[in-house]
Amino acid sequence: MFTGIVEEVGSVRSIREERGTRRLTISASALTKELKKGDSVSVSGVCLTAIQISPNSVTFDLAEETWNRTSFSRIHEGALVNLELPMRADGRFGGHIVQGHVDGTGLFLTLDRIPGAEDFWLHIRIPAELERYVIFKGSLSIEGVSLTVARIEGTEVTVAIIPHTWEMTNLRSLKPGDPVNLETDMIAKYVEKMMKGESATSTLTLEKLVQQGF
Repeated sequence: MFTGIVEEVGSVRSIREERGTRRLTISASALTKELKKGDSVSVSGVCLTAIQISPNSVTFDLAEETWNRTSFSRIHEGALVNLELPMRADGRFGGHIVQGHVDGTGLFLTLDRIPGAEDFWLHIRIPAELERYVIFKGSLSIEGVSLTVARIEGTEVTVAIIPHTWEMTNLRSLKPGDPVNLETDMIAKYVEKMMKGESATSTLTLEKLVQQGF
């Protein structure tokens, strides 16, 4: 589990295809000091498993599904990515619950400086099927960054970006039309399920599992 508080901005060192699997290597130096093989890392909001680690880089394997369902389809050598290690059990909860399971990709529209201020307005377009999970003042993970919705008009979402977020994330490097990874608030999905009257517990009891030979 992550919180959407970016710890380091890495850059894509290489993307290679090996035996039908894409291998992504990210240049990073701060997070690698704490990593070991098999650890999870949020890479621009996507939970990936570290398979190779050096003092200045970390490598991940990307499944075809991950490549097709995320903003990774736009990345290239030199592209910036947001990095976050999983939340420690004894750590502060600085953002909101982020699983690293991308719900879909939105479209980056603009990042405009607010007149007379140092802050920015970030405008994105989200898929219509995610609109019901996004609310005014609600949480939304964009490229792995925990952000608060300032305005929503149909499928266009506006978020306020402070200078620190602009400096410490890859949002500053995005261009109009770029896809961005989105993860909506997990709590909203559970509430929707309960409102529909669906059980939150498994439909398979221990007795049924035994009967099925598990």
